[in-house]
Amino acid sequence: MGFADLSIADIAAEYNLPGSAVFHICDQLGVTYKNQQTKLALEDAKAIIAHILSQKSSSSP
Repeated sequence: MGFADLSIADIAAEYNLPGSAVFHICDQLGVTYKNQQTKLALEDAKAIIAHILSQKSSSSP
């Protein structure tokens, strides 16, 4: 498994979310982390981003 050059903080900043929201998604998906600077595995980053995008599209009118 490769690593993405993305941390939890990077994803939070990219999608204008608080770090706590990304931590919550990680917990839902079973993604382990230590802090906001944790570099994510590529598949984990993709899963988190897909989850964020699906939430945004389902909340759009």
